[in-house]
Amino acid sequence: TKRRQTRKEIFLSRMEQILPWQNMTAVIEPFYPKAGNGRRPYPLETMLRIHCMQHWYNLSDGAMEDALYEIASMRLFARLSLDSALPDRTTIMNFRHLLEQHQLARQLFKTINRWLAEAGVMMTQGTLVDATIIEAPSSTK
Repeated sequence: TKRRQTRKEIFLSRMEQILPWQNMTAVIEPFYPKAGNGRRPYPLETMLRIHCMQHWYNLSDGAMEDALYEIASMRLFARLSLDSALPDRTTIMNFRHLLEQHQLARQLFKTINRWLAEAGVMMTQGTLVDATIIEAPSSTK
C-alpha cells in the first residue's frame, strides 16, 4: 500500500535534492572534531542536517532532540537509522556553538538561501506544530 507523503517529507526531500551537502560539509570539516580520545563524534553531515532542520523549523536544542526521537522523517533526513543512537541536546548545542565560534553559521545560511533561490525555492522560517510546518507570517511592524 502506498501512503501519502507528509508536507515535512516533501520539504525534506526537496532540501535533500537541492542542497550540495558535500560542499557544505567541506567548509566545516577543518573545524569539526576528529575521532580520537573519548566518544566518536557523529558524522559531520548528520550534525549539519540536524542544524539545518533546527533552523528551518525554529527548534531549540531540546526540541530538536525530541523531534529526532518522535519524527521518523527528520531522523532519516539526518541519516540516522531507526535503531541508531541519537545526538542529545548538548551535542546539538555544541555543534551550533562550533559553527558560531568559527563564524560559519551566518555564511552557511546565506549560501543555502542562494542555492535555494537559484533552484526557484523561497525559504521562510516555519514552526513545528503537530508534525507539520506552518509558515510563520512576516511581521507587520
